[in-house]
Order: sequence, then C-alpha cells, then structure tokens
Amino acid sequence: MTLPEKLAQLAGVWVGASNEGGDVAPHQHDLEEQTDLDALLPQGLGQLTRPFGTVPVDPALGAVSLLRTQRRIAAANRFRIPALAHEECLAGFAAWGATAYPVPLSWGATFNPGLVRSMAAAIGRDMRSVGVHQGLAPVLDVVRDARWGRVEETIGEDPYLVGTVATAYVQGLEGAGIVATLKHFAGYSASRAGRNLAPVSMGTRERADVILPPFEMALREGRPRSVMHAYTDTDGIPSAADEELLTGLLRVTWGFTGTVVADYFGIAFLKTLHGVAGDWSGAAALALTSGVDVELPTLKTFGQPLHDAVTAGTVPVRLVDRALRRVLLQKAQLGLLDPDWDPVPAGLAGADLSDPEALRGTLDLDPPENRELAAAVAEQAVVLLHNDGILPLARPRRIALIGPNADTAHALLGCYAFPVHVGGQHPDVPLGIELPTLAQELAAEFPHSELVTAPGATVDGTDTSGFAEAIELARGADVVVLALGDRAGLFGRGTSGEGCDAESLQLPGVQQQLLDALLDDGTPVVVTLLAGRPYALGRAVDEAAGIVQSFFPGEAGARAVAGVLSGRVNPSGRLPVSVPSRPGVQPSTYLAARLAQAGEVSSTDPTAAYGFGHGLTYTRFAYSALDVEEDSTGTDGAFRFAFGLTNTGDREGTEVVQVYLHDPVASVVQPVQRLIGYRRVALGPGESVRIGVTVPADLASFTGRDGHRIVEPGALEVSVAASSTDFRLSVPLTLTGPVRPLDHTRRLHATFTVA
Repeated sequence: MTLPEKLAQLAGVWVGASNEGGDVAPHQHDLEEQTDLDALLPQGLGQLTRPFGTVPVDPALGAVSLLRTQRRIAAANRFRIPALAHEECLAGFAAWGATAYPVPLSWGATFNPGLVRSMAAAIGRDMRSVGVHQGLAPVLDVVRDARWGRVEETIGEDPYLVGTVATAYVQGLEGAGIVATLKHFAGYSASRAGRNLAPVSMGTRERADVILPPFEMALREGRPRSVMHAYTDTDGIPSAADEELLTGLLRVTWGFTGTVVADYFGIAFLKTLHGVAGDWSGAAALALTSGVDVELPTLKTFGQPLHDAVTAGTVPVRLVDRALRRVLLQKAQLGLLDPDWDPVPAGLAGADLSDPEALRGTLDLDPPENRELAAAVAEQAVVLLHNDGILPLARPRRIALIGPNADTAHALLGCYAFPVHVGGQHPDVPLGIELPTLAQELAAEFPHSELVTAPGATVDGTDTSGFAEAIELARGADVVVLALGDRAGLFGRGTSGEGCDAESLQLPGVQQQLLDALLDDGTPVVVTLLAGRPYALGRAVDEAAGIVQSFFPGEAGARAVAGVLSGRVNPSGRLPVSVPSRPGVQPSTYLAARLAQAGEVSSTDPTAAYGFGHGLTYTRFAYSALDVEEDSTGTDGAFRFAFGLTNTGDREGTEVVQVYLHDPVASVVQPVQRLIGYRRVALGPGESVRIGVTVPADLASFTGRDGHRIVEPGALEVSVAASSTDFRLSVPLTLTGPVRPLDHTRRLHATFTVA
C-alpha cells in the first residue's frame, strides 16, 4: 500500500445515511474541513462515523444507504476494502426508532450484570441488523464528582460495580458481533470541580486503585476490541499523548491487541486545547506515537498533516504500519476483507433492494422483546430512598401530580438517547418510539383515582408564578407525587449531559423552592426524581412521605416508576452513587478515607443523606447465623464464611447482598470501606437461604508506596451489608505471611453460593 492508502485506513468520515436509500451525505462540523468523498475514496476509508446517529432516517432505508455506500467505497479503492461503521450506544442504539434503554447510571442501580448483558446483546443485534460494526460504549469512568455533567453516562462511584456491570455490557455487545469500545481511558471523570475536559490532578494510587480497575476487568473478562482515549490531561499529560498509558500499560502490560480510537476531535485538541502540539502534524505525531490508531470522527490530522510528518522523517513509517496492521486485522475479524464479502446486513437479507421506498417501515428496532428488556432494566433500577409507610399508594381518591417532569416525555431520556441527542434538532420528525409520560402511566396505573397535574415550574427556570396553582391542586388531593429532576442536553442545553456540569448539587432552577412550598402545605408528598445525577433534597429527607429515585429510565421508565408507586413493582434498585445531604460538598463519594469524612477538623460535613448501595423494598430481610469457616489465611489464600438471609415480610422481594472490606492499618491510606462483592437474591415471603462467600486475599490488595500492587499481612474486617451505611454482619479476619506482590492477573471476585 502507498502511504496515502495506509493513512486512509486510519481515519473516518462523519456521514449521515440517506432517508431515501441513496448514498450517505458528509456531515460537516465546525471542527472539521469540508469532505470531498470523490477525492478521498480512491485511497480507501477506515471508518464511517454515525451513519444512523446523525439525522433521523428510517432504519431499512438507512441500511440500504449504508450498504450502497460500502459498495461504493470498496469499488473505489484498489484493494476493495470497505469501511467499518460505528455508532453510539450509551443508552441503546442511537438511531431513529431504536429502543431507548435506561442510561448507564440506571444499569448500575440494578446491581444485575446478567440483565445488562442481555440488554447489550439486544442492542448489538439491532446494530448488526443494519450494517453497523462498532459501538462506542460502555463508559467505565468512575464518578468522583457528581457535578460532572456526564454522571448519567457512568455506572456509578464504585470501581467494582462499574467493572462488573461494564464487563457484562461488553460481553453482550461483543457476543452479538459488535466491537465494544471502552471509554474514556483514563481519568476523564476526575476532572477538577466536575467540569467537562478540565485538568485531572489525581495521584498514581487513585488512578491505579479507582480509575483503572474497571478497564482491567473489562479487558480480561469482556475481551473488547477497542478502547477510546480520554479528552483530559492527568498532571499535564493528555491521554491522547500518553505513551505510557496507551502503549506501556494497555498493550505491553495488559496485552490488549485491538484498536485505540480517538475521542471525537481528541487528536486535534492536542493543539487547540492542550497546547502540547504546535500544528496538526505535531498533534498527529504525538497521538500515533503514543498508541492512537484511528482518528475519529473525521479526517483532520491523520491525513495530509501526518503524511507530511512521515515524508519529512519526523514520524517513522513503522508507526503507521503498526496502526494499520491493527485496523486491518480488525476488519479481517469482521469479515470485511473476505473475498465473498457482502454488505447486505441481516435486517435486509432476502429483501428486494431495487425499490428502497418499498422497504420503509419494514425494520423494527424497537420490537416487543426489546421493550420488555427496557422495562426490566427500568424496574430493577428504580431506587426507593425513603418511605414513611405511604408507599405503595393504596388507591388514593385524588393524586396531584406536580412538577416540571410530570408530563414531559423527554424527562425519561439521557443526552445520548436519539430523541434528545439528534431528534431535538428535528422537532418536526416524530419520536419514532412510544414514550409515555409519567402522567400517562400514573393514569393507567391508578384508573380509579382522579389525577390532576400542574408543572409548578420549569426544570431550570426562575419563574415561581406556577407555585400557586400547584399548591391549590395539592390541597385538594390525598397525595402529591412531585416529579422533579433534570432535562438532558448537550453543552449547556440541559441540566445533565455532556458539557452540562453543575456548580452545586442543588436541584436545578426553583425546584427546591417548589418542593419546600408543597411540604409546607401539609399534603403528603412523594418526591419522584427523573434525573441524570444525584441531588441534595433538603427538607425532603426528613419531611417527605416518600422519595423515589430514577436515573433517566428510558422509554419504559414512566411505567416502572408508576409500578413502584402502586406496588405492582417491588423496588429492588440500589444507589450506584451517594445522594448528598448538602448541595455544596463535592467532590465526595462513599469511597473515602477517614480524613475525607465528617470530623472536628473541618466545618463542612460530606455525610450522605443516602449512601452508596442504599435502597428500600416493600418487604424486610433479616441476616443471621454467621459461620466463619476460615478467619485467618495467608496473603495468597482465601476467607470463607456463610450466613442466613430471610425474607421476614409478607411479599416477595429482592435483597442486594453487599460485601465490604475495611483495612484498619495499611502502609498507604485506604478508604474506610470498599465494595468487593454483591449478589441479588430473590426470596418469597418467609423464605430463607444460606449464602456462602469466598473472599480471595487478592481483594485486599492496593497500590503500595513503590507503585506496585501488594497484599499486606494484618487485620481486616469484611462486612455483609444492605448498603455502605447499613452493615448487618461483620467478620474479623487476619492475613498472615509476607507482603505479596500482585499484577493484573490477580483474582478479581468474591464468589457466592446460595442454597
């Protein structure tokens, strides 16, 4: 291959599929040059960026458009190599008419990797059905500051929860034949003050023990074929220019053999935002040398600028060949280099392609089985934070549904859901999916109750003139369901989402004032949150009759929330992020050392109102009969213990058993507790089980003073808990023997048996 042909495989072009089935059309962005496909394609093309996620397009016609374009690409270059097509899939396939699943923060709230794996497999099948090869998900960033706008895209604030759920998502997506892309590698979520793209100042141990473990687990157990670098710099080194991270750790140490792709415009940002490159050639050279293989979303630096650097001798051609080999191997794995390659995807197999218009409406990306999965995830993700006994509601005569999210369909969706991410720019185009509001689902859930509604306020406005109507409706009702929370958007167009960072965790706009006014009125208030991050709830913690938390629960989310309110659904969700007591205590997570917690040395108190792992049900669970089989083992051994769990209530329910580790004395400062295992256990009324737990000593490991992972001898305490703030049984344990060094092949999981 000539140098231009090689470089052509290392970049993408941002396109939008045609809604008439014709060729894709180049999408222009203010950070890219004009694209001339006729001039570009004779050299070949590495990737097609978001053919379905750029403009609304009928799935079948989009698939026809994509396959015709693939034929054009292959025919135009002398090696007949087609492009790899990628899409976003952060909360479902980001395409018009595709199922809108709950956001990743809801996946974390389920504490159910198996369910998330099934959801990812369904997403992958839909993507494959229209000719897509790669999905830009999951996000493995661990929440460090809940003010960050992209909290909704994360799985939570604990690395073990993030790792297990994200790994399951990778397994589902890859099992469906889609290249999963781990992002954002690494440290994006630790930006200062929770500001998008702000510098990251964490130390090596925080990076090694909090940020990197989810990536380690997903790479080992999920086998993803792609990784995306982060936008941010850590201690002055941008991830896209970090050879130690992208090559030394990722490839040499961990053995990753897939492709590293750029976050959108991330290579150009080395010049424009980070200032570590003086021109586009310098930016390309830094990224390629560090280990970035593919420039996305479009050709900016890996084209002529990189060509100039190679021909000038400042970048050795072997680095181009290194990246090219990875790209072509991946295309070969996908069958794109097979002699009999055919671009017709599964969704169009056997269809008559001569009349694309006749295919309109024939591909369903939101079939009943998808909607059932979306409903299952949404139901298991709803977290009951507080209940004074009012829930489930007992056929109230009159329900006052108040709040800015009471009758707003988009309140259920995160910023990467297609109707928000793209559909908002096309207001005249139908949503493409059924998206009932909370008002509609409450009316269906309580057919014998009168339902009256009023917004009271907007999500982020300052107008309080609607308070009077809301209070008047509340006075005539038996109960107020107060629907508060966020509006997802991008770059300041919402209160949650990419570029929508918060100065504090106070509810946006005048929502707290509306809440306080309704509490003052005296009618019982059940606060219902449809949000992308946790918020401080002020007086509601002590004065609300109930609090129900949902994180952008997707197209089936309103029915899930209504089902929890009625009791049709027994809530089993648990908090993947702590809910703060006060709005100004960030950054703060449960994963904190002693001095990060409340004490006499500081006048601020970061204690959460509801801690990580918290969640109530409509039944009760008792823990009993702890039996420790081994309370002492070597630093290379394992502990074993067992306990009883009983549903002491009068209805079926699910407990999320959580196991935490406390290391009271260590050679470097440790968090007071950290999650090392969990298990969902469903029990009928009065039913009991015996749960055995095996905890490898490896789970007590941490990064020592010399930067290497170790297990130290000494006393430990393992606790069986209902949450990080509700310990039920404690097991004092002792590790004996020498300090033991560990690496990335260490044991990662506690094991559970239920009998």
